[in-house]
Amino acid sequence: MTISFDDFLKVDIRAGTVVHAEPFPEARKPAFKLRIDFGPGIGEKKSSAQIAALYTPEALVGRQVLAVVNFPPRQIGPFMSEVLVLGLSDDQGHVVLLAPERGVPDGARMH
Repeated sequence: MTISFDDFLKVDIRAGTVVHAEPFPEARKPAFKLRIDFGPGIGEKKSSAQIAALYTPEALVGRQVLAVVNFPPRQIGPFMSEVLVLGLSDDQGHVVLLAPERGVPDGARMH
């Protein structure tokens, strides 16, 4: 299926810095609850991410990630996830986070 460039532009993908990460024991699969700072225009948002196989909460804090910031919030168990953190599956099916190659301002939009 192909989409138009205008459709692509509707997806708002931004860089943000993880400011807090903690285990999410209520999740069905091993996951973390994240708080991500997207800068002054968007602020801090929450996300649930199934990335526990390759990351620890301590290693995530201070790390920049890419996330879709304009999806509607989604209830995941007792937690409301506000953004979708992006990643790719490695050859074992573990999620590897997508991140800018170099540091960029929080809130920078992908283009």
